[in-house]
Amino acid sequence: MQKKSEIYRGKSKTVYCTEKKDFLIINFRDDISANNGMTIQKFDGKGKINNKINYFIMTTLQNNGIKSHIEKQISDSEILVKNLKMIPIECVLRNRSAGSLVKRINIKEGIILNPPIFEMFLKSDIVNDPMINESYCETFGWANKHHIMTMKYLTHKINNILNKLFHDIGIILVDFKIEFGLFNNEIILGDEFSPDVARLWDITNMRKLDKDIFRQNSTGIIQAYELVANRLGITFS
Repeated sequence: MQKKSEIYRGKSKTVYCTEKKDFLIINFRDDISANNGMTIQKFDGKGKINNKINYFIMTTLQNNGIKSHIEKQISDSEILVKNLKMIPIECVLRNRSAGSLVKRINIKEGIILNPPIFEMFLKSDIVNDPMINESYCETFGWANKHHIMTMKYLTHKINNILNKLFHDIGIILVDFKIEFGLFNNEIILGDEFSPDVARLWDITNMRKLDKDIFRQNSTGIIQAYELVANRLGITFS
């Protein structure tokens, strides 16, 4: 399948149409952003690492009964995916306190959250992705009760699968953000799963292995992403 014209350019990925309307090609760029896209920097090799981590995670989830938009990896930095009608909601699952949760309710970072916290945010850079609830979704038509129930169920199921996967390789899955879309009227997992959209900490020393390294102006982000990939068994030619 051939890459045609660009149809969307996000903070770190570019989406292209193909000759078939039901399929798209996503290119993972070397860009990384913070502060809602206000701070952007390039790191050589980041796109390739995230593409391979994303493909591995999405494939693992599919093998465990979670349908996703992934079709196949077509290059080091590109994947072929189903063309979903995306639901404009970011589903966030928190296993430990970190990020905006710490600031919002003034708690210490790293507290184990039992049960994990499920949150929804409107996907809109213009209004800084505000937190929303089921009532907002139904009133404004972003998602109906069935969509919300399904997304929440799938998010918790994904958490159970990935919590074990990462724990087994010495990494804490602190939290993550995922998005869903509709394909043939079925809700399936879209977008990506990578250290750009998940907080990952080393179990032994609590070292951050995710985009917080960039957010906090620290160094070694590529080395951290590579460590995650290597522990997952991903190799680079």
